Amino acid sequence: MYETTLDEILEAKSGNKETLNTIVEKNSRLVWSVVKRFANRGHELEDLYQIGSIGFVKAIQRFDTSFDVKLSTFAVPYILGEIKRFIRDDGMVKVSRSLKELLTKINFLRKEYEKRGKKLEIKDIENELKESREDIILALETEKPIESIQAEVFDDGNTEKQDVLVIDKNEEEETVNKIIIKDEIERLSDRERNIIVMRYFKEKTQTEVAKIYGISQVQVSRIEKKILLEMRRRIQGSV
Repeated sequence: MYETTLDEILEAKSGNKETLNTIVEKNSRLVWSVVKRFANRGHELEDLYQIGSIGFVKAIQRFDTSFDVKLSTFAVPYILGEIKRFIRDDGMVKVSRSLKELLTKINFLRKEYEKRGKKLEIKDIENELKESREDIILALETEKPIESIQAEVFDDGNTEKQDVLVIDKNEEEETVNKIIIKDEIERLSDRERNIIVMRYFKEKTQTEVAKIYGISQVQVSRIEKKILLEMRRRIQGSV
């Protein structure tokens, strides 16, 4: 992921179109990482990329350099919001059969919870239906207008518009972080990527990974630490 400097942001905000275009171009991977979440939903990805880029430009224009946050982290909600508004206003979302079936199950579960006087939340759906958070969110998005995630908060401090079955603030941040972390993982070498995937997604121990690569557990520990430190530096060490 390209690390945009404060000077570049200030130049772009002051009206330097060349710098603005450069920032957008060099952050294309970030925009694409968001766009890919909307694959197979009835829209050309190239079109969604253009829409997402508009969201990224809005994020640059509204970015306050006093924020203790990277531009990439700040921009993701704007990119998501712009794409979701386009899909909502276009009204041509093609919903897959699996998402329709999942939404039916969610609505049935919601009624069951209402009968018991309980509020159905995302975590309840995950536990009851054994479905991923991402699929649940996509299914819920097909039945209601979609609001821009965090855009109001970043813009003027207003509270987000939320319903019972909408991601809360912590879950929004988790979704944003997943996108950024996924992009960082894709930058790793094949060996580094495989080690991180085995350790943190397939839950293998360092000893198990060491046996696969024919090295010691200590070596795996050192490699893993180096990878994580480098990823953390790229994520947190710049705007």
